[in-house]
Amino acid sequence: MAIVRDLLKIKGDQVWSASPDTSVKAALQLMSEKNVGALVVLEGGKIVGIFSERDFARHMVSVEKLSDTMLVKHMMTQPVFYAHPDQTVDECMAVMTVKHFRHLPVLENDRLIGLRTSARIYCSALLSASSAAISLKSSTFKWITAEGSI
Repeated sequence: MAIVRDLLKIKGDQVWSASPDTSVKAALQLMSEKNVGALVVLEGGKIVGIFSERDFARHMVSVEKLSDTMLVKHMMTQPVFYAHPDQTVDECMAVMTVKHFRHLPVLENDRLIGLRTSARIYCSALLSASSAAISLKSSTFKWITAEGSI
């Protein structure tokens, strides 16, 4: 079964962040430049929130226009749920599904070491399940090919 640490090795540990006092406009510009859907909000090296495209969209429904004085801290999601590198992908998928969020920071010794998205988590879980099914089939059944039995 895959663990979060395995995903970090594959996808890397690059995480983009903002402070609570970053303007929403600057945060959106960074997200656009880096082609990411969320920023981890850090204050004094500690995670205090997550600011995502979804947070922005939900907030902007009630606002006439984007003001330069709007700050990330007014739109970010709190509290932040996070994973440890040795947690299973299934555990991460369960909490993300139940709590309805798409971004999961990964902390080790209270230090941010990565950010995983629901797409990566679900994809990894699916690949793990597929591999298990293929392994089970290959050990139980004979494969038939154009050349005959294997």
